[in-house]
Amino acid sequence: MNSEDLIIDRESSRSILLDIRGPVGGHTVIFCHGYKGFKDWGCWNLMADYLANRNICIVKFNFSCNGGTLSNPIDFPDLKAFGENNYSKEIQDLNDVIDVIEQEYGFSSLTLIGHSRGGGIVTIVGAGDNRISKVVSWAGVSDFSTRFPKGKYLSKWKENGVFYVKNGRTGQEMPHFWQFYEDFDKSRNRLSIQKSVSSLTVPYLIIHGSEDEAVNVNEAFNLKKWGTTSRLQLVHGAGHTFGASEPWPETELPEALTEVLDQTVKFILN
Repeated sequence: MNSEDLIIDRESSRSILLDIRGPVGGHTVIFCHGYKGFKDWGCWNLMADYLANRNICIVKFNFSCNGGTLSNPIDFPDLKAFGENNYSKEIQDLNDVIDVIEQEYGFSSLTLIGHSRGGGIVTIVGAGDNRISKVVSWAGVSDFSTRFPKGKYLSKWKENGVFYVKNGRTGQEMPHFWQFYEDFDKSRNRLSIQKSVSSLTVPYLIIHGSEDEAVNVNEAFNLKKWGTTSRLQLVHGAGHTFGASEPWPETELPEALTEVLDQTVKFILN
């Protein structure tokens, strides 16, 4: 499957790298990766091919401060950028991608799909942008506030200006600068996933693995409970990545992710 690569250069923010597959101008999906993720992680390229082969244009991109670079978009060569990331920047990134896709290619419908943390981002953006037709959360979080350290650990973070989380796969110590919390704290209302779900007026599909080890399935039940347009689909026995991993040397999608995609395609096209 051929793909078109595109770089969005911005005057006051880091550039965004994205790729586009499938027929443009019709049903279009913009996909947002999650925490410590990137657009080419695992079998996201196979996922994109799956959608493109069903006449859905799929756009996936790296958040500008995800830790990748334009020349090396895999993994996290730029840890300083990773530490400078925050939720507001990711929301702005997605808004800028939507603007470019609308202006350069157009679409008959636009669905936002987000995995994990990306599920929260697409829910917030989807609730505030009337260009969005549908929103899909894959293993998505329901509350950003619970992701932060608490008590003495929060105080220590403020005192040091940074805290680190080890990436078990790469072995890197991933920095999180204090600005991450400051940005969230001053923007709590705007960054409330619950508020966004409650105000969604477009169809909202929540897909979650029953055995998710990273984002508890109860968060999916919360998302379902808060929304008036929500539909919940559990994938029984599936974990956080629906059977996928990085790297993914196989040429076929894992069974659980295929189920996720089957449900997602039906949702988009119906």
